[in-house]
Amino acid sequence: MIPLSDFLIVSAGLFCTGLYIILSKHNAIQILIGIELMLNAAVLNLVAFGKFDRLNNGGQLFALFAIVLAAATTAVALAIILNVYKKYKTIDPGKIDELRD
Repeated sequence: MIPLSDFLIVSAGLFCTGLYIILSKHNAIQILIGIELMLNAAVLNLVAFGKFDRLNNGGQLFALFAIVLAAATTAVALAIILNVYKKYKTIDPGKIDELRD
């Protein structure tokens, strides 16, 4: 049986990788990928703690809702990125300096 600490180490690695991507990239798609990695790290923690809690399946159920929420968030974020690209012809968040027409 895999110990809980191994799950937590992998989750921490995923979270740190996502945070590094968010802080270092200048592309909206890559920033979105970093956010998804951080969400996957949180879901891995939920499933790991749910696996070691033998009384109920609260961790797995909450992880399922988190995955659904992440998918919906990604769809909305991609729609926003496509609309921003259509207007500004760039997906670099640093080059977008106005929010209104």
